[in-house]
Amino acid sequence: MSEEFRTFEELVRWRRDVREFLAEPVDRELLDDLLAIADLSPSVGNSQPWRVVEVRDRDRRAAIGEEFARTNDAACSPYDGDRAVLYRSLKLAGFDRAPVHLAVYCDRTASQGLGLGRQTMPEMLPYSCVSFVTTLWYAARARGLGLGWVSILRPDRVNEILDVPPDWMLIGYLLMGWPQEQHAVPELERKGWQERTPLEARCIVR
Repeated sequence: MSEEFRTFEELVRWRRDVREFLAEPVDRELLDDLLAIADLSPSVGNSQPWRVVEVRDRDRRAAIGEEFARTNDAACSPYDGDRAVLYRSLKLAGFDRAPVHLAVYCDRTASQGLGLGRQTMPEMLPYSCVSFVTTLWYAARARGLGLGWVSILRPDRVNEILDVPPDWMLIGYLLMGWPQEQHAVPELERKGWQERTPLEARCIVR
């Protein structure tokens, strides 16, 4: 096994969803470099449909945090007993400490790429944007940064807060910063929410 492959495997193992951040800021040049690397991600028809909103405004950040708090309360309602207690103990966001807030969108009207590869699978546009997020995640981890992907948000409310075009589809609200701790095991596994299962359980042969 090559050293490059070992390094990549280690990177994948250490790419954790981070919600506990140090207050230390992220250098502007470093953030720009990471976004430039993510912009090299593959996209259907070379369309590059991702649109990135860097949320710096304190009022908008606060509004997103309040939206999470409300939505998180509702998301807990299907659980009861010990599972509900465990849910409440999970750190599912990091709005209070993360120095960088990024909202990644898919522009569903993107003309770049001239529609190549989308006529039969239009969902390839948002899939391409997920590729952008994944590349950004690995790039950040390679530089020692942590990233958290917050999904307990209502997209329509986030769109309203950030005042984005109506044809933009929210892919992810990302929190980035220097992690307080380093872990190779996902938090949800460490805290007993859900263990990883064997790959064989999800592969079939036809």
